[in-house]
Amino acid sequence: MAVIKQDDLIQSVADALQYISYYHPVDFIQAVHEAYQREESPAARDAMAQILINSRMCATGHRPICQDTGIVTVFVKVGMNVRWDGATMGIDDMINEGVRRAYQLPENVLRASILADPAGKRTNTKDNTPAVIHYQLVPGDTVEFHVAAKGGGSENKSKMVMLNPSDSIVDWVVNTVPTMGAGWCPPGMLGIGIGGTAEKAAVLAKESLMDPIDIHELRKRGPQNRVEELRLEIMDKVNALGIGAQGLGGLTTVLDIKIMDYPTHAASLPVCMIPNCAATRHAHFVLDGSGPAELAPPPMDAYPDITWEVGTGVRRANLDTLTPEEVQTWKTGETVLLSGKMLTGRDAAHKRMVDMLNKGEELPVDLKGRFIYYVGPVDPVRDEVVGPAGPTTATRMDKFTRQILEQTGLLGMIGKSERGPIAIEAIRDNKAVYLMAVGGAAYLVSQAVKKAKVLAFPELGMEAIYEFDVQDMPVTVAVDSSGESVHITGPQIWKQKIADSLAVEVQ
Repeated sequence: MAVIKQDDLIQSVADALQYISYYHPVDFIQAVHEAYQREESPAARDAMAQILINSRMCATGHRPICQDTGIVTVFVKVGMNVRWDGATMGIDDMINEGVRRAYQLPENVLRASILADPAGKRTNTKDNTPAVIHYQLVPGDTVEFHVAAKGGGSENKSKMVMLNPSDSIVDWVVNTVPTMGAGWCPPGMLGIGIGGTAEKAAVLAKESLMDPIDIHELRKRGPQNRVEELRLEIMDKVNALGIGAQGLGGLTTVLDIKIMDYPTHAASLPVCMIPNCAATRHAHFVLDGSGPAELAPPPMDAYPDITWEVGTGVRRANLDTLTPEEVQTWKTGETVLLSGKMLTGRDAAHKRMVDMLNKGEELPVDLKGRFIYYVGPVDPVRDEVVGPAGPTTATRMDKFTRQILEQTGLLGMIGKSERGPIAIEAIRDNKAVYLMAVGGAAYLVSQAVKKAKVLAFPELGMEAIYEFDVQDMPVTVAVDSSGESVHITGPQIWKQKIADSLAVEVQ
């Protein structure tokens, strides 16, 4: 009979969350590298290079892979023979104390993103608690944990449907993935839960993402049941959509398809699909009474040695002297290196600014001719100017875009993923531009920031308006001043290229 100490559980959870903040699973690194090596789309290949470089930097620097350090999700299997030593807390409280310690560790502060009163004041809990916890009581004398940190950009793209029993799951997935846009930061995995009830399918989908990437092994040995057949069929058909890394168009959109199923009612076919992003973060450990869990760092030779080189066609732009006329020469798909001063601001700051404009109040920051970066950075540590500072999903700012452009004279925006029709129309009408930074490369992006200071709304914390002074920050022109979007044209081009290639193989 194992005797588990309360402090061992708390410390193990805290250590695991710190571990996954800067170490990708080795299987993920290898899968992205394989996709990078065979990728033919220059834009997608460049995005994957940045993801791999960022991963290696985070592993050596022990800083977060992504500025969105996630909502903690824990799957716990508690052996029914386990006893507890010195326990003054319930297991929920132990896990949340581990979360609190992990996210407030001075050596590697993690961004607190969890808000209480979600339908009301949405007040930050300041320590990223509480976690979302799922339990099973099982035979045995150990406690088994799968700990994950799920970013909001990918979680927001989760999809749920109650199909008819005769409907095609494959068709639903293939038709649904394009509606998710690129805000989930592909390449990643799709977790699919099938059966049970609505809530059971969702839990199955999330739990499936805790497993390692093994689709290549499955393909080599061949499927042995219907679920394995579905995994292969869905992966091939999703990649044939040509969405590609960061939605820029390319050969690889998903690295693996994970499926878990459960018996369901004869009249029902619940299906839930949850994507995992390029900041895949999860760890597995078991407590057996011998002390806190020990997680071995991945070997450094697991990380490919990739460098990002400035190509001959790359533009350089000085944000301090940039003119609207120069911006109008930029075309979708081009890489631009930004230097100079840019502003930051995301949901809360945009809402605050729009409210002030509606009241006729003067904004605390002049946006005319400026660029605004949709980011909520991690707090800096040691000698950092700013912590990891990757982009957040730009579509959340779409509803503010026209008013901000027309009433402030803002020239450009930087974020991740696509823009919706209302934002694209506003960008076109105002001859503005939208640039895309790579999601999942937050530490790499932060190295371009040489100075940072808060200019407005400091009470908003990471959502305050900062001014960043950047040097050679790499971005891609995603929507140009004529309203052309690379997230529309790129996947269209690569879907056709893939279809043509498959047609030749059949011949």
